[in-house]
Amino acid sequence: MRKSRAKKRPLAPDTKFNDPLVTRFVNMMMQDGKKTTSFAIFYDAVELVEKGTKENGYEVWKKALSNVMPAVEVRSKRVGGSTFQIPVEVRADRKVSVGMKWMIGAARKRNGKSMASKLSAEIQAAFKGEGAAVKKKEDTHRMAEANKAFSHFRV
Repeated sequence: MRKSRAKKRPLAPDTKFNDPLVTRFVNMMMQDGKKTTSFAIFYDAVELVEKGTKENGYEVWKKALSNVMPAVEVRSKRVGGSTFQIPVEVRADRKVSVGMKWMIGAARKRNGKSMASKLSAEIQAAFKGEGAAVKKKEDTHRMAEANKAFSHFRV
């Protein structure tokens, strides 16, 4: 039998925007336990976004993140001898998590000088509804749409 589900630990909000979502994003972006560096990269990226769009960088980031979050995804389920890709709605918590992963991954793959500039470019692209992270979301939605016929096998 499985153990009980682990409790969600509350995240401390960041100092500048007082938002736990920013802390969560920074924690995902962090490498080798260097949280201060990660915060510096994020704040620099938000500043670059402000310069580029002439709008509030924090609001642009939130809108970009919501543009990247998927509504549906496909899960594999074995029925009989074959495996089906079944479209499933994404939980709210997972939506945010997947959106952040995609945005950070797309920013890392971009070519640019610093991580801050790459992240700001990805945020601006996602804000406009373009870029690699938004493309990944659209591909996921397209795959779920294509496999709609198997939705009666819901997980």
